[in-house]
Amino acid sequence: MPSRPVIPGFHPDPSVCRVGETYYLACSSFEYAPGVPVFTSDDLLSWTPVGHALHTPEQLKVADANPSGGIYAPTLRHHDGRFWMITTNVSDGPGHLLVTAEDPAGPWSAPVRIEGAGGIDPDIAWDDDGTCYLTWCDQGLRQAVLDPATGALLTEPRLVWEGTGGEHVEGPHLYRVDGRWYLMAAEGGTAAGHMETIARGPSPSGPWEPCPHNPVLTARSTGAVVRSTGHADLVQRPDGSWAMVFLGVRPRGYFPAFHVRGRETYAVQIDWVDGWPVVGEPIEPDEVAPVREHGPADSWVGAHVFPEQVLRRAGDVWELSAQPAGRTFVGRRQEHETVLAHARVEAGPGVVGGLEVRMDPLHAVTLEVEGSRVRAVARVGTLTSVLGEADVDDDALLEVAVRPSPKGRFDIRRGPDEIVATVEDAQGRRELGRLDGRYLSTEVAGGFTGRMVGVVAERGTLVVRSFEYRGHDEPMGPDWYL
Repeated sequence: MPSRPVIPGFHPDPSVCRVGETYYLACSSFEYAPGVPVFTSDDLLSWTPVGHALHTPEQLKVADANPSGGIYAPTLRHHDGRFWMITTNVSDGPGHLLVTAEDPAGPWSAPVRIEGAGGIDPDIAWDDDGTCYLTWCDQGLRQAVLDPATGALLTEPRLVWEGTGGEHVEGPHLYRVDGRWYLMAAEGGTAAGHMETIARGPSPSGPWEPCPHNPVLTARSTGAVVRSTGHADLVQRPDGSWAMVFLGVRPRGYFPAFHVRGRETYAVQIDWVDGWPVVGEPIEPDEVAPVREHGPADSWVGAHVFPEQVLRRAGDVWELSAQPAGRTFVGRRQEHETVLAHARVEAGPGVVGGLEVRMDPLHAVTLEVEGSRVRAVARVGTLTSVLGEADVDDDALLEVAVRPSPKGRFDIRRGPDEIVATVEDAQGRRELGRLDGRYLSTEVAGGFTGRMVGVVAERGTLVVRSFEYRGHDEPMGPDWYL
């Protein structure tokens, strides 16, 4: 099992396809816009973002989505010279959404809405005569023949498989391999019991024979570094060999352990034995290079809003406008174990905003500026605590550091990391507060996303003079944070 992801940070529910020598992969995005990030690779190891499949407000409506609402698991396929992406916006129903593009970087088409199918996690596959099969999760796995041009179901939906007995059968993918059809699915829920199972049959609708060594992928009841593995997709390489991409998490800290970067994308080699897929060697980077990124960047996403709707360039600075409905956040995923983020902002009269690390609006640490006053504010559910505050000069540097907890120390209060909020100006460097990282974890906050790092406007229009994200997967010495 891999110990390092091929796409780190909150990039769950990967779906992959290949065109020629090049692989393409899409992930879930939930309440963040633009939606469904798309990546490309020539080796399944190094992935480069190329855009988003839902890249306009007309395609993606998440303004009213709750945290972990919005876009659920996509399927990405290439057929008849086009890319096809199908997904579900659980906050904009009914039905699934299907978009197409000649280039995965876009533009992608207006969505075709498939109202005749409920549930989540849709998959599309074609047989040799061009018939398109839609398979989705709705109290088991259901299937119908689809007209992809109109979204009409051409047959009545029917239950085709209920898995092997695990709860939450979901994430189906349908394949044809060596004359047989295979239906693969996730079971057990996307937590400690997560697993991937598969069955085969003579037609796209079965009947299905479960694999005798199911689950074909799981980390349940193990001490693996990467756990909760599942929601997988298969792809064949140009040389005829196969690989699998899947999601997993890296929990840290004392029992029950906490994961903060969300569900990440991993990959393994696949061997076929007696007509069944068997997990082989991991596909993973040897090491992770440090990252230093300035922003706001074009790759940023917004919570419930497209960044271009609220963030604009004004000369040498950026202006972030709060939405009438509440806090406006834009930023990037926390992709590293050790992080340093800092920003210089200006909050004029009536303006409140600053630098934030968050799981969602109710689980966040914010260096919040109002006039010449800076507050380090921790939000944990309905509890809000000011960790510390200070008066600062106009050009104060706001800094939030994520510092991993020492490994191996026995302490029931040991979380995965610690979040430290600091401010620096002509008066010197002052720590305003720190918070155990457990409180910004999935195990506390719930939901399906991961930590984000960026800027937030609570009220009015915040001026962002600069932003920097530095990340590394190894603990760093104290000077690294300065």
